[in-house]
Amino acid sequence: MRRFRIARQRPSRPSIPSRHTLSVWRADFTASLVVFLVAVPLCVGVAVASGVPAELGLVTGIVGGLLTGLLPGSSLQVSGPAAGLTVLVYEAVQEFGVGALGALVLLAGLLQLAMGALRLGRWFRAISVAVVQGMLAGIGLVLIAGQLYALVDARAPGNGPANLAGLPDLAADTAGSAAALSALAVGAGTIVLLVLWPKWRRAARVLPAPLVAVALATVVVFVLDLPVARVEVAGLLEVVQPPGGADFARLTEAGALAGALGTVLAFALIASAESLFSAAAVDRLHDGPKTDYDKELMAQGAGNTVCGLLGALPMTAVIVRSSANVFAGAQTKASRVLHGVWLLVFAAAFPAALGVVPLAALAGVLVHAGGKLIPVKQWRPLWREHRGEAVVLAATAVAIVATNMFEGVLLGLLMAVAKSAWETSHVHLEIVGLDEPAARDGAPAGPGIRRPIRVRALGNATFLRLPKLLDQLEALPKDREVELDLTGLRHLDHACAAALGAWEEQRRGRGPDGTARKEAPSVAP
Repeated sequence: MRRFRIARQRPSRPSIPSRHTLSVWRADFTASLVVFLVAVPLCVGVAVASGVPAELGLVTGIVGGLLTGLLPGSSLQVSGPAAGLTVLVYEAVQEFGVGALGALVLLAGLLQLAMGALRLGRWFRAISVAVVQGMLAGIGLVLIAGQLYALVDARAPGNGPANLAGLPDLAADTAGSAAALSALAVGAGTIVLLVLWPKWRRAARVLPAPLVAVALATVVVFVLDLPVARVEVAGLLEVVQPPGGADFARLTEAGALAGALGTVLAFALIASAESLFSAAAVDRLHDGPKTDYDKELMAQGAGNTVCGLLGALPMTAVIVRSSANVFAGAQTKASRVLHGVWLLVFAAAFPAALGVVPLAALAGVLVHAGGKLIPVKQWRPLWREHRGEAVVLAATAVAIVATNMFEGVLLGLLMAVAKSAWETSHVHLEIVGLDEPAARDGAPAGPGIRRPIRVRALGNATFLRLPKLLDQLEALPKDREVELDLTGLRHLDHACAAALGAWEEQRRGRGPDGTARKEAPSVAP
């Protein structure tokens, strides 16, 4: 008889976290505090510069941490209100009002969700880098021009050209006002500290520059009792106002519909492009899981949908906070979720702390952030190696300053497409027998008898190169027969085919001696 031994099941011991798990949690906890300290002044500053209550910037940061931070996509990049959308948000608030901002952000978030569901996220990587850099440079210039007024507690006239045109008057008014000079000293001191603090690397690892600069400026203003403007505090629950039917109706009015649709499209496209380009940059900073662009686009769309429902600012992934998260040693998405928790605790428990922050200090933070958006260091090598890309970058930036965000980016995209079409439509002619006399049917060459000129076209023949192509063909001798071979072309568009056919008809009507001839066409298909 065979006996079977039944193994007794030992009671399970409670699982003990491994050292690796504890070290990961410790790293994420520390990184979340660093990101929180970086996010607070940026959230508040972007909100104030956008013309909305400061608390709405914190609401967007909270949603970016608690919701977008939990969703799949990119594991380490951090989302929140960004300086890149400040100009566009300000224009939308001035045109449609603060109440309608939530409706615009909600529609942009739904559009992002649709693009993510259609798997369009990866296509954003096809956008010309020159256009993106030009977009950021244009935003930086407009942001700086507007925040120079806030540096001296003055109100900006409005759009980019008006702000730039008013700078001489601003300088004259500031020189004659003690209060304006006090605010300027606070803002300029903030910028100087933002530039110098990162050079002290040991201290910068513990306390981020924006927090130190704003905190020190606040202390100086409080101790010296300087006559400078401070942030107005309304309370977190008071500023959260979901959009209602009247707000959507305002967007659909006869004169506002086109502008509203353009704003929604600009919100969605610019926020998506900035987020996905930020994800690509963050992926190069760490060795962890890389970004799924379609999932990240849907995560950003979900975040903007909720921000719209709360009437808050639009969000993007922000490279400043994301890089701070990586450099602080974050290992998982827990760090960005925890940073949202700290923002929520701060906004709920210490809202009055914002009321002592001078506006000039926040303006200094945004002037510094706007300066970092301008690719000064990359301009010279780009001009040397890729002059066409440099032209697209500069044209995009100037167009944004001169018009608005949407039209400037659209112009940049059109220029990038035109540049690519010009570069790819390269065609050249190989000409054989132009100066070479030869025999016909084996007979020696005699006076006035020369063999046909053979012309072979190579490359891509498009309408962009058609003038040069016709100039070369028409420069051939009129008294010589020409055989044009088009078999070497990879592409021949309709305009070139029609023009070459017309040129061939003109050549067909005359022989080598200038008289009419009845031979077959000289253009080889």
